[in-house]
Amino acid sequence: MEDAGVRILVSSSEMAVVGLTEVLSRLRVITRAYLKLRTILKHDHPDLLILIDYPDFNIALAKGAKRFNVPVLYYISPQVWAWRQGRVKKLVDRVDRMAVILPFEEGFYRQKGLDVEYVGHPLLDAMPQDLSKENALRELGFKATFPILGLLPGSRKEEIKNLLPAMVKGVEIMSSRYPHIRCILPLAPTISREAVAPITEPSPVEIKILEGDIYKALKACDIALVTSGTATLEIAMAAVPMVIVYRVSPISYWIGRMVIKVPHIGLVNLVAGEEIVPEIIQNEVSPERLAREALSILEDGQKRENMIRKMEALRERMGKGRPSERTARIALEMLARH
Repeated sequence: MEDAGVRILVSSSEMAVVGLTEVLSRLRVITRAYLKLRTILKHDHPDLLILIDYPDFNIALAKGAKRFNVPVLYYISPQVWAWRQGRVKKLVDRVDRMAVILPFEEGFYRQKGLDVEYVGHPLLDAMPQDLSKENALRELGFKATFPILGLLPGSRKEEIKNLLPAMVKGVEIMSSRYPHIRCILPLAPTISREAVAPITEPSPVEIKILEGDIYKALKACDIALVTSGTATLEIAMAAVPMVIVYRVSPISYWIGRMVIKVPHIGLVNLVAGEEIVPEIIQNEVSPERLAREALSILEDGQKRENMIRKMEALRERMGKGRPSERTARIALEMLARH
């Protein structure tokens, strides 16, 4: 957005947290941002408020928009179909139109009374269609050794702290069987090289850290270890076998178990409607377990092929053509009416 000319008032990296108890550490920053934006809604009266994901903050902000007669477009739905479905009523009351990116969301929200349109997933716009593994390896300066493993530890500092050490140790265990194993770690925009270097640099395994070019990195990989989130869909779109990893504070996990109503934590499995890739959660997360799951996929050709085939089928389901353009068109329609 900043590259496109948007004036950034509060950086998302300052507000990004994972888990319920973890929010407390950023509460002051989040509250200050909310009050700043609400003041803009009141005094500047924008022609349109576009909310993107970040549900608790944005649903509260939508209340202010409703009060000050600012129309609201919500892009990328809160996962109310997974937990806290009571938020749907607030969305119906406060949101004028919603653009959703997962195929099952349109029917869910329309049944609740929202003006909703399924636009397709924005990952479809971002992913290059003609990049081969050979070209990706060459452009990254990698030889075609086996295996090349992707490490995607998340876009939040807490995720790096909770999960990257176990991922790196897991790769070191795998290196006893595959001495030529190499890793690629594409950094999320919210994570600096300095945040991961203390964990990766002491490792005897070569870990290449990349800033940007996530799709090129994925195309070069034979398998990936990935934190639960949007990255699981990115990897599925690239048809790269993966193991999903997830761990938060014990209190956050306990509360989550009480309220979350879906059978899987990985978006790729939720959209597929079945567990097509393994999920290693909370106390199950260990270097040994990660290494064992990754090796079982690398060394079982049938298992690997089944996973790739199901991810390719998932990609077909996700496509509806130019999702970002479709969403922009909705915004322009709302601006014209306003």
